[in-house]
Amino acid sequence: MKIAVIGGGPGGLYFSILTKKAMPHCQIDIYERNKPDDSFGFGVVFSDETLGEFLKRDMQSYELIRSQFAYWDDIIIARDGQEVSIAGNGFCGCSRKTLLQLLQQRCLEEGVNLHFEQNIDDLNQYQDADIILASDGIASGIRTKYEKEFCTKIVLKKNRFVWLGSTKPLDAFTYFFRTTPHGVIVAHSYQYQEGMSTWIFECSDETWQKHGFEVTNEADTIAKISKIFSEELDGHPLISNKSHWRQFPHVTNENWYHNNIVLLGDAKATAHYSIGSGTKLAMDCAIGLSDAVIANPNNVQAAFEQYDKTRRNTVEMIQHAALVSLDWFENMDRNNQHPFYQFAFGCMTRSKKVTYENLRLRDKSFTDKVLKEFNDNFNSNGNNQILPAAFTKLKLRDLELQNRIVMSPMGQYSAVNGKVSDWHLVHYGSRATGGVGLILTEMTAVSETGRITLGCAGIYTQEQLVDWKNITDFIHNNTKTKIGIQLGHSGRKGATKKPWEGNNEPIALPWDLISASPIAFNEKLPIPREMSLVDMDLIVEQFVQATKNADKAGFDMIELQAHHGFLLASFLTPLTNIRTDEFGGSIENRLKFPLRVFNEMRKVFTQNKPMSVRISASDWVENGIPEEEVITIASAFKNAGADIINVSTGNTVANQKPQIGRMWQTPFADTVRNTIHIPTITAGYIQDIDQINTIILNGRADLVALGRPLLADANFVRNAQAYEQYEATDIPSQYKAGSSHLYPLKATERKQVEGMKKALKPKSNKKS
Repeated sequence: MKIAVIGGGPGGLYFSILTKKAMPHCQIDIYERNKPDDSFGFGVVFSDETLGEFLKRDMQSYELIRSQFAYWDDIIIARDGQEVSIAGNGFCGCSRKTLLQLLQQRCLEEGVNLHFEQNIDDLNQYQDADIILASDGIASGIRTKYEKEFCTKIVLKKNRFVWLGSTKPLDAFTYFFRTTPHGVIVAHSYQYQEGMSTWIFECSDETWQKHGFEVTNEADTIAKISKIFSEELDGHPLISNKSHWRQFPHVTNENWYHNNIVLLGDAKATAHYSIGSGTKLAMDCAIGLSDAVIANPNNVQAAFEQYDKTRRNTVEMIQHAALVSLDWFENMDRNNQHPFYQFAFGCMTRSKKVTYENLRLRDKSFTDKVLKEFNDNFNSNGNNQILPAAFTKLKLRDLELQNRIVMSPMGQYSAVNGKVSDWHLVHYGSRATGGVGLILTEMTAVSETGRITLGCAGIYTQEQLVDWKNITDFIHNNTKTKIGIQLGHSGRKGATKKPWEGNNEPIALPWDLISASPIAFNEKLPIPREMSLVDMDLIVEQFVQATKNADKAGFDMIELQAHHGFLLASFLTPLTNIRTDEFGGSIENRLKFPLRVFNEMRKVFTQNKPMSVRISASDWVENGIPEEEVITIASAFKNAGADIINVSTGNTVANQKPQIGRMWQTPFADTVRNTIHIPTITAGYIQDIDQINTIILNGRADLVALGRPLLADANFVRNAQAYEQYEATDIPSQYKAGSSHLYPLKATERKQVEGMKKALKPKSNKKS
């Protein structure tokens, strides 16, 4: 087999070493446009986990790299003179030039042919190769030539960054944050060899513009940055190496290969440097491609297919984590408002891969500082007790919640003629005795034709009110849990079958549907009638009467349903509101009717009881509601008297493409909370107490709503309390005896889990 590797970066070199070792008779030629000792950039970073993989794959490469790297265990986060060190993070820094030279040495030892100062743009010279490996970098000429075949997509991210070096010695990987009159600038900095360190400076485009930086003016950049970070640099100079300001290009390719050409490294996929994964991603994929070629020496297409199959999911996961990490840095100015330890904790947990418990196992002294600061600043318990974040209280008007865990509105579809039953009493009652801080009921219709299904609950008759009061009385008489009702109208998504009978399918005899505009939710459901002014007056009356009924039924709180494409939500997004009257067009016009409903409800609901509004902060489809309009919506409801915003996403249109993952909706709650300064509720694939504590400590949301976890386990909160060894004071007397069994059991389980996490932690590669 003959292989031509285009581009002499770490990925192409490492692929060549591994493949030539396993297939000595294979001819591998590497073609590089630069000289052997040319290098752009300064240092590269590897984790203990990555180094361990190198050790398994090629001992000689590992030992060469290990002989030249600078190792650190700590990460330091410093902001305007305050700093904290977090231990237990095994990383090494290595000079990029040194890394390339070491890998070049290994290639020569294995018999790989190296060709420098080559014109790598002429593909004709490689046509006799069985495989052309395009590892020619982020601006890959080969990928560009065949971008249609690869289905290449490149998105420039918002922030500006510049890569510089310095002689400043550093004992740890350090994030230096500086607050300037024009916004925050951060330096990602680390030592990669004795007497040399990498400094990547990053800021928003607005901050960059206001400081008057210029893309290619290196002297001006160094002069300004040196002044801003004079304290951090401590008299050491900044060094440039084609150090031009850039915006990070997020590169994806739907196809990784075309004919005999295959992509590797930044040509294939990029991951933002804030998770240190660019070189790692290239070398990990080099391992995957080499494995595939070795397994299929006589079938190039089969090798490429294996490469794609075994690596794509991992690459996409890393890229997603990198984007989530980048999002935190793109919002540094917003995050900067947090107290110092919360800010540092947010930085450490920004990609969602690291949680409170991960950090606690690495460095308990750090998490203790974070937790104490949170309790001191945000805890209304009125004592000096340090509580887990999830079990601190929260007050909304006169309503005080005993903890931050909420039961999300989850439809039971078990009502008859809108009347709740013993099923609902047991369903809600068991979660209340199970210790949930706040229950939000399933969407409860304000009229018969406002139901989603025939099994949906309502509160538009006296009989329905009485049945609901039985439930609220039970909860208030037997628990400290509070209960709120979500009031809503199905709109164009009404008159459908129960989910287990047919998802978003119409019932046999549907009623007339209404919506902001005559747009059906899907091809199965009928087109709704566009609401008239008379319809609006009637809907307002129904919401007002339902609010009065909810107050009489003893509910502690009301949440207005304005999300997931139902009636009020249909006015808010341009996807479902194409009206040409005063209720369509601008976001201010689209808000008019939902705001009118809320204002009239607020007038008749007991004033010391809080109200929430649930909104959809993304439609997950092109041309859906933009972030700035979400902020406008949330601000309008805040100004109208909303006490908390329940931030959801999606379900506006049937062709949505949500990016689902753990804690996937928290960034939206974070944006609303920390932009307009109102408490928020978040939800979405939140599965355990560790994630809940992490979200709250981060300041991303004030309450965490659970749906499916609470459907599966009515005692989720009791198990979490035992896991945290938090002594709950609200356990019903009938159940208290169970604590003597549950608490030791959960303590043992936690000890076992923590033991496994410690055992699975990658071995340190620190030089002895």
